[in-house]
Amino acid sequence: MRQQFIGLLYGWIVILGMVLTTSFILALLLRFSSFNDPALSWVTLVIGLITLFIGGIIAGVKAKKKGWVIGAVTGAGFTLFTFLLQYLGYHHGFSMEQSLQHLGYIFAALIGGVIGVNVIVNGQES
Repeated sequence: MRQQFIGLLYGWIVILGMVLTTSFILALLLRFSSFNDPALSWVTLVIGLITLFIGGIIAGVKAKKKGWVIGAVTGAGFTLFTFLLQYLGYHHGFSMEQSLQHLGYIFAALIGGVIGVNVIVNGQES
């Protein structure tokens, strides 16, 4: 149980770090280039999927078992954090589009968790 919780924490920390880093890079890109808004929505969707996938892999590697559960909880934790930030900070719930995006994020983290549990490290199964 403790190992799964540590896996979740590692996954969430990696996701948070990657989201903050890519947000900073995108902000610089928007400020100093002619990057436009329609392209931004697709770029952020892809970055989000990749970030949650990598976070799921990290959580799965650290947890070492129940990868699909760890991945799903990692993605659901990110979605809950995002929802609470948006609802409590901006007084807006999720739109239908955001709900579908977050279902994709949860699925990406779930697949990442499954892959992370099955990763072979140094010739040994983790």
